Amino acid sequence: MASAGVQHMARKASTSTSSISNEKVVDPETQVAKEVLHDEAEIDEADSRHHSYYAKLRPYILGGLALVILGWWISATIMKTTRHRWIVQTLWAWFFIIVIAWRFIPNSVATRPIAAFWIPVVQEPWFRLPYNVRLTVGWLALIGIVFGSAFGFKLTANSGYGDRAISVLGLFVFQFCFWATSAHRAHIPWPTVIVGLFAQQAIAMFVLKSGAGFSIFKWIAFLASDFLAQALQGAIFFFDADTVNTKHWFFVNTLSSIIFFIAFVQMMYYLGVMQWLIKGFAWFFFKIMNVSGAEAVVAAASPFIGQGESACLVKPYVDLMTESELHLTMTSGFSTIAGSVLSAYIGLGVPPQNLVTASVMSIPASIAISKLRLPELEEPVTRGRVVVDRGHESEKTKPANALHAFSQGALFGLVVAGQILANVLTVVSLVAAVNGLLTWIGKGFGIHTLTIQLVLRYVFYPVTFFLSVPRDEILRVSELLATKLVANEFVAYLDLQAIQHSDNPLSERAFTIASYALCGFANLGSLGIQVGVLSALAPSRGKIIARTATSAMICGFIS
Repeated sequence: MASAGVQHMARKASTSTSSISNEKVVDPETQVAKEVLHDEAEIDEADSRHHSYYAKLRPYILGGLALVILGWWISATIMKTTRHRWIVQTLWAWFFIIVIAWRFIPNSVATRPIAAFWIPVVQEPWFRLPYNVRLTVGWLALIGIVFGSAFGFKLTANSGYGDRAISVLGLFVFQFCFWATSAHRAHIPWPTVIVGLFAQQAIAMFVLKSGAGFSIFKWIAFLASDFLAQALQGAIFFFDADTVNTKHWFFVNTLSSIIFFIAFVQMMYYLGVMQWLIKGFAWFFFKIMNVSGAEAVVAAASPFIGQGESACLVKPYVDLMTESELHLTMTSGFSTIAGSVLSAYIGLGVPPQNLVTASVMSIPASIAISKLRLPELEEPVTRGRVVVDRGHESEKTKPANALHAFSQGALFGLVVAGQILANVLTVVSLVAAVNGLLTWIGKGFGIHTLTIQLVLRYVFYPVTFFLSVPRDEILRVSELLATKLVANEFVAYLDLQAIQHSDNPLSERAFTIASYALCGFANLGSLGIQVGVLSALAPSRGKIIARTATSAMICGFIS
């Protein structure tokens, strides 16, 4: 009995010890998973609670904000110190007031009266006209605005009517070359081409020939420049004011602005501001140029977020794009710059209004040129609708709030800045190495400065001539274009900056033309980026992307 009792007690103790040990030994992965689920549940509950509070207070918050903006506009318009900028402040104040108002007013309040007038008075009579008549009217309007912008305004310094005539001739020569090399001349959508070229000229005239347009775009450029300059405060924290304000190192000034800007854009994406802005631009170009929704989104987004990222906005549809859509996607990326590198160009001395204007003008121009070079033969999936993909982020990477999105954007900006640093460093070094080899070979023929730029500047001579650069400066500007194509626009703008600080700077006209012509991603390095990004998004279209990429780069370069 005693022995049995001892054995029973031993078994009981063993079982108790085993259960205690089992309770203490917990799988770490299981514990982490439980904690993650618990944290996510708390975050979802907090978000739901905050959303409920905001939904109740939203009318009062937005109404109060509208009253504050209205009061600011009235005060700024009355005060003598700010009255002179009434155009810009009126535009932006009422823009935000109207945006807030339409959060509570149904769209039908505006769309129904407009449709009641537009459809019977304008749309139906216009489309009753024969196609050839409408096409003739379009051509006459395009020719009228081209010649009107060239010869309808008084001359400025360092230019004459002969220079403007060469510019007009160049426009027709470039378009003729695209028409002559078009893949399907019989299927060219001439209304799209005409509207695209007309819109480019209209934007140029509004900005460069009207006081209001110039004031608005100059204000946008000043705002962008001033906003990006705030990143220098962070750079001063890590370095010192003397390094940032006087030495202007590319590594410090330019890259710090890029990191800050990308972080800000990522935060705007989280808040939905960028999607709203891009969708508005896309809807406009979709309506006036009759392109597919995916094409409109990509073209409108390229000046804001760049050549690779813009395609990600329509990620679900990239693998379903037609050959013409893929060509336009790449062309729009090559013809514009990304907002993330805007600060880099401004830091190199390029006028901000030139960069902003060139990017906006390139949206309709890239659409027109791409459709002229490679017309649509199929039926796009997104024809008739505009869809912006917000991305299907995993729960692990999805930001918890705007500050978290800003932090993630800063890390992404650091990656982009590192890529730019590595790319510029290696490309400049590679070009120097090739030029050194060419110079060594050239000395055998009695040529002491044989370089890639020297060869290509003669190739680009006709292009620069038709841009109407002053005769004695054509070779210098064509060499900058060659540098842009072989290296990238960073290197070309660096060379332009060096020229302007030399004893023999370019004239105002040549500098302005060069600053516009260099504004774009059309170079051999970006060619690889475009092919890589789109091939990853559309694996089944890899051969078509590789086959049309060079054509898109040329179209983007010219546009």
